[in-house]
Amino acid sequence: MSIHLSILLIIVGCALVTVIPRVIPFIVIRKVELPDKLVRWLSYIPICIFTALIVDSVIIQDSSSLLSIDWTVVIAILPTLLVAIWSKSLSLTVIVGIISMAVIRFIQSGTWL
Repeated sequence: MSIHLSILLIIVGCALVTVIPRVIPFIVIRKVELPDKLVRWLSYIPICIFTALIVDSVIIQDSSSLLSIDWTVVIAILPTLLVAIWSKSLSLTVIVGIISMAVIRFIQSGTWL
């Protein structure tokens, strides 16, 4: 397998474009003391992003109606939410969510019959 220089430069360029916006803010803000109100406001951002991802997965656009609910996702959210509340562990919550969705998709496919 050979790699052309142009492809290698594109990969390196894409890596830089991805890494720079993620690293520079941490370097700049490391030496700055943020006001308490701003720190408190920033603490809500992960919750907002998580909520947006969940809502985006649950509400789907169907051809027969304007919007509908993907009940398979709702069923997978229930055990995941219970584990998240009980354990307060991100790793365990993600694992339960992945396993829940995998089991639901496995049952839906009917290959286990």
